[in-house]
Amino acid sequence: MILDFEPGDKVINPNNKNWGIGQVQSIIKEKVTVNFENVGKKVINCENIELEKIYNNE
Repeated sequence: MILDFEPGDKVINPNNKNWGIGQVQSIIKEKVTVNFENVGKKVINCENIELEKIYNNE
């Protein structure tokens, strides 16, 4: 699996939009550590949860 994320990217978890916007901290294999504005740091397994990248023009 190839993830299209880099540290610093902004993402949302479509299953938990109330977490707010998150910033990718690190990526190790399929695990992405994201610091969300409303719930803090979460480790997301991208095999189970698909994050959506936020682009600058959104």
